[in-house]
Amino acid sequence: MIQQQRRKLLESRVWPHVQTPAQYVGGERNIVVKDHRQVKGKLAIGFPDAYTIGMSHHGLQVLYSLMNRRQDWCAERVFTPWPDMEQLLRQYDIPLYTLETFSALSDFDVVGLSLQYEISSPNVLTMIDLGGIPLLSDDRTIGDPLLVAGGPCCQNPEPMAEYFDVMITGDGEPALPVICDLWLELKEQYRQSDGSYATGEQGRQQRAEALAQVAQKLEFAYVPRFYQPVYKDGDGRIESLQPLRDDVPKTFAPSVISDLDGIPLPTSPIVPYIECVHDRIALEIMRGCPHLCRFCQSTVIKRPLRIREVETIVEAAWESYLNTGHNEISILSLSSSDYPHFEPLVLRLHEVFKPLGVNISVPSLRVNDQLRSLPKLIGTDRRSSLTLAPEVARDDMREQIRKKIKNSDLIEGCRNAFQNGFDSVKLYFMCGLPGEREVDLDGIVDLAETIAGVGKEVNGRYARVTASVSNFVPKAHTPYQWNGMQRREYFQWAHKYLWNRRKIRSVNIKCHNIETSLLEGVLSRGDRRTAKAIRLAWERGARMDGWTEHMDPDRWWQALHDAGIDIEAQVHQKYELMDKLPWDHVNVKFGRNYLEKEQGRATVQLEAMANAT
Repeated sequence: MIQQQRRKLLESRVWPHVQTPAQYVGGERNIVVKDHRQVKGKLAIGFPDAYTIGMSHHGLQVLYSLMNRRQDWCAERVFTPWPDMEQLLRQYDIPLYTLETFSALSDFDVVGLSLQYEISSPNVLTMIDLGGIPLLSDDRTIGDPLLVAGGPCCQNPEPMAEYFDVMITGDGEPALPVICDLWLELKEQYRQSDGSYATGEQGRQQRAEALAQVAQKLEFAYVPRFYQPVYKDGDGRIESLQPLRDDVPKTFAPSVISDLDGIPLPTSPIVPYIECVHDRIALEIMRGCPHLCRFCQSTVIKRPLRIREVETIVEAAWESYLNTGHNEISILSLSSSDYPHFEPLVLRLHEVFKPLGVNISVPSLRVNDQLRSLPKLIGTDRRSSLTLAPEVARDDMREQIRKKIKNSDLIEGCRNAFQNGFDSVKLYFMCGLPGEREVDLDGIVDLAETIAGVGKEVNGRYARVTASVSNFVPKAHTPYQWNGMQRREYFQWAHKYLWNRRKIRSVNIKCHNIETSLLEGVLSRGDRRTAKAIRLAWERGARMDGWTEHMDPDRWWQALHDAGIDIEAQVHQKYELMDKLPWDHVNVKFGRNYLEKEQGRATVQLEAMANAT
């Protein structure tokens, strides 16, 4: 049931005047278009970023496939339009629409958005507003779509809490169908005899009652409107989060898949018209991570560790290849080389796909003794660069962050890579970790230059080595969540120090933008008051700020100032171990007791490191 009139208007007035119009026209290979009159429920799955990013997100393809396998639901896609597209949509009074049927977001029963990156928060407001839905949850009536958020940013849901009806953590596959069915059931109870829904105060009250039942029945569903933050008189930090009703839970738990192998992989992924960030078949082989790095939020929130069987993966890869024609297959997990059947899997994939000229990509490799033999296993004629994440460069700091790797394995792995046709290496490091010293920065440059030298030993010329250095942000639900983030002046000094210490020209030091990292810290560590700053930044023009050319830090800092946000307290000052944290109502596996113990051990180790230098 395509909205033909709207499509014709777009075709004549809008698409000819925007950049890359193919991202807005739909009709790609493997999309699913259903007649809305023939289904019980309508779901819009959104990604608050550009089409090229959203179409590269594996989770979107998974949920799209999952919901469209059902006969009683349709699932359609929507992404954030670029500013030129947004301007024309507003000019011609065209709502933000889905790519399958050109239906407005306001026409759907449920709109689900995946919150992957804090800096993209204004994009969420653009999508809600442009889709014809009231911006604030409290202003919506029973007839409006249910706004659901998922993704890693929901680990601290408070900065975006005012804009969503329900926020969930954990695995989306079991949660999304349940919440969609429940909302349809609850909404039906309030349908009037003529098929319409109440508006005004009556409609808002009915919605509140329906949402209360969602909060009561689904332990993974956080309904922010039923909770009121209380702040301390002294430092202004959060004191408690008070339920406003007796019948809603005080905390909520993640949604968890017990049998990952039993969840079908998407084997007919949509093939975009335009080049995207990842133009390839993506297959998740494992969820979770066997390691417990103290800086890593993903390893905490994706527990427990679950795997897929080798033949399940190979069969899905073959079917996906037949349905797409992509010439690259990427096997995904937090640490793919820790998959327990890694070597048999890669050998089996090469056996099936190498004769067809299909490349096997392994984007997340762990630095361990296995790396010494890995380049020969994964190398292909098209692959020339190896990407690794040592995170830090010294053994004592690795013990501090609990990343159990050795430089000797890293160096020998790179040597084998150079011997097997690789000619460059990209290394991911962090800057600004708790207890970081000058020698830790020295180690980053020394390690990069040592690897460049190994390339010269093997091939007679220095290898190209890029050290990509991110600015550490202490994230919710990690042992480092109590730590403050380093200040702007420290990162400015550290970046300059790293660059000045570099001696070999083939070694490049690339440091992440400081202002963007600081803003990520503000948004990821904020409480509910941060929502006001996000809205101010959006109203003043914040759009697509995850893209460097669109980011205006001054706009953000002014919005935060005008919203009364104490950046020093929110980002840079540490919390004491017994302090209330803005995200404490979100439960994770192992829980806060485990995190407190790890933070205590880290503090002891930091003291020992400081005394040793």
